[in-house]
Amino acid sequence: MQEERLQVLGVVGSLNQKSVTRVVIQHAAEALSKKACITDIFDPLKEQLGLFNPDSAYSSAAYVGLQKRVEEADVFLLGTPDYHGSISSTLKNFLDHFWHEFAGKLFIPIVSSHEKGLTVLDQVRTVARQCYAWSLPYGISFIDQEDVKDGQICSGSFQKRFEMMVNDAYHYGTLLAQQRQRDLNSNYAAFMARHRK
Repeated sequence: MQEERLQVLGVVGSLNQKSVTRVVIQHAAEALSKKACITDIFDPLKEQLGLFNPDSAYSSAAYVGLQKRVEEADVFLLGTPDYHGSISSTLKNFLDHFWHEFAGKLFIPIVSSHEKGLTVLDQVRTVARQCYAWSLPYGISFIDQEDVKDGQICSGSFQKRFEMMVNDAYHYGTLLAQQRQRDLNSNYAAFMARHRK
């Protein structure tokens, strides 16, 4: 039986047309494509997703199409600038639209920050925990014009961290996706039991 290809959804948590977050998400998606992953990018600058309103969000055309992509993904590359030590409202809005679709999957925070983005990374991990998702035990942060410039990664130290993240996204994403399927297809006690059909 042929193994399923790992499905990765990159999320650009910025509406800035010149966003370096977008650049790094695109580089990560390209690197994972070379590892035979199926990659997709949600970019709210190109795809409108209204402000989350529980009374109307789930019936919107934008949500219906995006929900299928989120459901199919095994790994989420969550890119955000560091705004006042917090994730961007753009990323938060994306996350607010979903919950059970994240269970058992891998979150990878990617933060543009001049302050290392430590509180931002913690917030993404908190969301992962609340949604029964997994998170890498580290995140990567980078500085505009120092680590990323003119659409390219220009720092050797960031390039090493970036490559580590891509490899871990692939290997741990694959392990978690396989275990998630085993948990869903079994009848033993597991936190994924609530998602069995």
